[in-house]
Amino acid sequence: MRMIASSLVVVLVLVSVVPPVNAQSSHTASIAVLESAVQEHVASAAADREAVTRLLARPEVQAIAGDVGIDLRRVESAVATLEGSQLAEVAAQARQAEQALAGGQSRVVISTTLIIIALLVLILIIVAVD
Repeated sequence: MRMIASSLVVVLVLVSVVPPVNAQSSHTASIAVLESAVQEHVASAAADREAVTRLLARPEVQAIAGDVGIDLRRVESAVATLEGSQLAEVAAQARQAEQALAGGQSRVVISTTLIIIALLVLILIIVAVD
């Protein structure tokens, strides 16, 4: 009987000690992985800003903004303040508008014009809200 009690005590002690020992293992990422993730995020944000800036530099967009009365300098400075999902959304719309304008079309299609105007207004609204 003592042997069973002693065995049971040893097993209970081992069971109670094993989880804390296991909890001490490290689950952190290495510095290289963290730096890589940060660099990837920075590069993605820079590419998104570049896409929007490229669209704003197009003569068609400048003409439309002038006709509507939107100051592109204010829009460009607003693009610099965008981050995260807002920047990704605006960049996706800018890429879509840029693809619609690509291909040598000499005249701007109505849908592309609406996309550009919506993009410019969206940027101004986002900045005004923040």
